[in-house]
Amino acid sequence: MSNIQNLKSTLLPPPLKPGDLLRVIAPSGALREVEAFNQGVEIWKSHGYRIKISDNIDNRHGYLAGTDAHRRQQLATAWQDPECQGILCARGGFGSSRILEDWTWQENTITPKWLIGFSDITALLWSLYNAGIASVHGPVMTTLANEPEWSIQRLLDIVEGRPLAPLKGCGWGGGTSTGILLPGNLTVATHLLGTPILPDLDGVILAFEDVTETPYRIDRMLTQWRLSGVLSKVRGIALGGFTKCEAPPNIPSFTVEEVLRDCLGDLGIPIVSNLPFGHDSPNAALPVGVKAILDAEQGILHFSP
Repeated sequence: MSNIQNLKSTLLPPPLKPGDLLRVIAPSGALREVEAFNQGVEIWKSHGYRIKISDNIDNRHGYLAGTDAHRRQQLATAWQDPECQGILCARGGFGSSRILEDWTWQENTITPKWLIGFSDITALLWSLYNAGIASVHGPVMTTLANEPEWSIQRLLDIVEGRPLAPLKGCGWGGGTSTGILLPGNLTVATHLLGTPILPDLDGVILAFEDVTETPYRIDRMLTQWRLSGVLSKVRGIALGGFTKCEAPPNIPSFTVEEVLRDCLGDLGIPIVSNLPFGHDSPNAALPVGVKAILDAEQGILHFSP
């Protein structure tokens, strides 16, 4: 195992504070949940933040929130705005990976800012990690209102620079490991395999969740991860919710829990499952690209100061 000091470090954006300007973008699927979206906006406003919603955020281009050019321009405008301190994603769906072709974060020309989202936003979070900048795997605007108060406070704790409480799950044994936390949606992350967006996983603790994927599809994705060889670099795996991932009635199947155990249990690394993040509430916010400690004996994911 490589020395802890050799782990990749990322740049944390400056802590947010009430009064800062946050821009809302729709880089993925078309906005449908308008009431939930508006509730998410009000939650951020209630904590003292100024919110600017991207023009034509309700555009539709098939299942996408506008053309690739339109969605890429939303991201570029927000990222390059010197007054903007953070970027809030409207929803997931599909489409963020499409706008990453020929995209650069221009990390040397601007001050980094917080990017917050999950699900399809995984592609943006992992691409930003490649640029050496930390972000947040956490609720999008259309899901924020479903979160309990402690989960909303946890999100604020990350971006406002306060210490982060550990998360408790089910430890599989295998000891304790320290690595760089890289959370994401399993399906989206699987489709980054073999692309330049996939980060170097040396020294990484992967954190996966998913939704509406049947057990055989989870098996297929995890088998692809095994066959790719990249799991040999990983220091641990944290598993969140796998929501609505049951097999159809009367179809012979393993459970999703059995698939996870079968595909991951022999890797010889610490694994903790049933952590409270993912598509079902609570979706506890996780920092992307920071040092974490995974204790598979106690079933705890800790965060280093």
